[in-house]
Amino acid sequence: MFSQMRAKTPWNVDGPLLWGYFFLDSSRVKLELAASELTSKGYRVVGIEPAGVERYRLHVERIEVHSPASLDSRNQELYALADRLEIASYDGMDVGPVGLPTRK
Repeated sequence: MFSQMRAKTPWNVDGPLLWGYFFLDSSRVKLELAASELTSKGYRVVGIEPAGVERYRLHVERIEVHSPASLDSRNQELYALADRLEIASYDGMDVGPVGLPTRK
């Protein structure tokens, strides 16, 4: 992923980027709990939106600097959060330059 970003974007991949993270569940309440916890850790909640029939998507974001190892660590933390809160899925992440919202 990092080598593709270096090859295909003008971004400084080794500098701060806007990382978006996504969770899916049928319970809006569970996603609100995750949003509250992530907010306390410095994430910004973009929103909780419908994502199909009886399913919601939580989107949070934070400006971070990542390497492949640190991104893997972040993903493991977010999988663990989803497991602990019994959220159906940590649905992965997206990235973009600072100043533009992430999309998935």
